[in-house]
Amino acid sequence: MPQEAGMKIKRLGVINKIGDLSTDFAIFLFFSRRNTELSLISLPINTKIMGKIIALANQKGGVGKTTTTINLAASLATLEKKVLVVDADPQANASSGLGVDIKQAECTIYECIIDRADVREAIHDTEIDTLKVISSHINLVGAEIEMLNLKNREKILKEVLAPLKEEFDYILIDCSPSLGLITINALTAADSVIIPVQAEYFALEGISKLLNTIKIIKSKLNPALEIEGFLLTMYDSRLRQANQIYDEVKRHFQELVFDTVIQRNVKLSEAPSYGLPTILYDADSTGAKNHMALAKELISHNN
Repeated sequence: MPQEAGMKIKRLGVINKIGDLSTDFAIFLFFSRRNTELSLISLPINTKIMGKIIALANQKGGVGKTTTTINLAASLATLEKKVLVVDADPQANASSGLGVDIKQAECTIYECIIDRADVREAIHDTEIDTLKVISSHINLVGAEIEMLNLKNREKILKEVLAPLKEEFDYILIDCSPSLGLITINALTAADSVIIPVQAEYFALEGISKLLNTIKIIKSKLNPALEIEGFLLTMYDSRLRQANQIYDEVKRHFQELVFDTVIQRNVKLSEAPSYGLPTILYDADSTGAKNHMALAKELISHNN
């Protein structure tokens, strides 16, 4: 069960019947039990953190990717790390959630990818001095079609971010809810990937497809890509199912699951409308404290 300060959670059992699950998740369970599969994507204990690029990915929408990106980045910056958020989602919620006026942004990740604009022209300041963001734009929706005829199209984002790796401790890429070419670019550029998993039954569907995509990218495009960890989000300890989902994910992925869980908290939903991370909106909220715990755990893993 999750170990979080101030939380006491009773074990309520785990899901045992694969027949009750979707086909995708049944496949996921099958492969997750094979050590050879996990060994291909597990994270070494001692990994250098300077200039570490971490993608936050899950092709299912609404699992907390953007919320985690914003608040993990803000927490890392509060802990005196130099952090860059790369908004690779056409919805641009990570950009607006960090206070960027999308309508006024003249250079975005779209121009950097398609026009090879100077990436530093796309970097925006935030309310935290050590936290910067490269904004996104709705034009990114059509970028994948524009990229089809480009040389080494899977590695464009890696080339865009390369000059920035030595300037930041962490670069977090907020991926769109898909496994399209932009997400493939993000995973090709990344050193590791955080997979947010909503603590609800259907959120587990499709994880096998994501893991297979990671395996393919690791074998063909980015041998260094590792799984940083699975992160349980929108967790409510009062719900039996939430505890079952945590137990099942923990049972199959063990040390790859973050000890920290992100609990349901209204402040996490309110803060983006003010263009602020939760730690600046309400530092005493459960959401802010959870993400600070996650930031400390991430730093500890990489020391």
